[in-house]
Amino acid sequence: MSIKRIALSTGGGDAPGLNAVIRAAVHAALNRGWECIGIREGFNGLLFPERYSDGGLIPLTSNSIRGITHLGGTIIGTTNKGNPMKMPTQREDGTWYEKDRTDDIVQLLKKQNIDALISIGGDGSLTIANALFKKGMRVVGVPKTIDNDLDKTVITFGFDTAVSFATDCVDRLHSTAEAHQRVMVVEVMGRYAGWIALNTGVSGTADVILIPEIPYDIERIAEKIRQREAKGRHFSIIVVAEGAKPKGGTHSVVSKELGRAERLGGAGETVARELQEKTGKETRTVVLGHLLRGGTPTTFDRLIALRFGAAAVRALDEGQNGIMVALDPPTVRYVPLEQATNRMKTVPLDCDTILTARDLGISFGD
Repeated sequence: MSIKRIALSTGGGDAPGLNAVIRAAVHAALNRGWECIGIREGFNGLLFPERYSDGGLIPLTSNSIRGITHLGGTIIGTTNKGNPMKMPTQREDGTWYEKDRTDDIVQLLKKQNIDALISIGGDGSLTIANALFKKGMRVVGVPKTIDNDLDKTVITFGFDTAVSFATDCVDRLHSTAEAHQRVMVVEVMGRYAGWIALNTGVSGTADVILIPEIPYDIERIAEKIRQREAKGRHFSIIVVAEGAKPKGGTHSVVSKELGRAERLGGAGETVARELQEKTGKETRTVVLGHLLRGGTPTTFDRLIALRFGAAAVRALDEGQNGIMVALDPPTVRYVPLEQATNRMKTVPLDCDTILTARDLGISFGD
């Protein structure tokens, strides 16, 4: 089937490089004579057009994408609320339940004469994209997440920017931690995968790195601090992934809402409080949080975002469907969405970065 009109959607948490993907995909599509439409905030622009003054769908032209490669965020908006596969819906009696509205999305896309969809997102968004593909929509996915936890791609765009910023923050904390002889606990995003914490901790020469893949023993961390004290090193830097958990314990959850993934938080504060009690060292917590999502993408993230956007359009032009573009250096290849969303890519315990950290004397609290 020939393509005349495509739609772009960005879903889940924002990530540096989203606008670069949009720019590359739109340019590549326009060069093929295709029309491009942006869907506001995931699929909300389709499902709830009354919320938007422009009707929830915006034309993406060469003018509207000019000069956006270096900008953070996304010009069409995004959301991590209201998963259309589990859309919070109210019954007549006032109670709420989760409704699958993917059939509605397919019908609405076809009603708008959309021939294909480019879905830019993480595991949640691409799981939705896979469901739309199974229901007859032509779909290509683009892997986006600062967490780097999507399978079948070497890396996702947004990750390098997040790690670069987090490392800069850790660098700055070294001087203030040493000046005050404090323990500084830095909590970073990543959900159930420790990629951001691991890469930040090793690059920023942290003394302890806590990741979800290695449950920690708080006493082992306290012992590491005492060893540094004995050597005259009266400060310590600890990088904690938001999904880190103690041995025999669970993740620290802030909230769980209908139609939305549970929100993690508080892991760093828990570690800091327990360490201060055990060591007597003054301990402070820094939560980087959404600072990791904002700002200008690094050169690396800009480049792979542009490559992904162009590759998504090439894939459609080649007749591909139900696939995700993935980085497999030096090329971008196509992998089935089913495979890309089948499992979370967590940190292998025998990966070289963990081995390097252990050789450097960094503790994982195990």
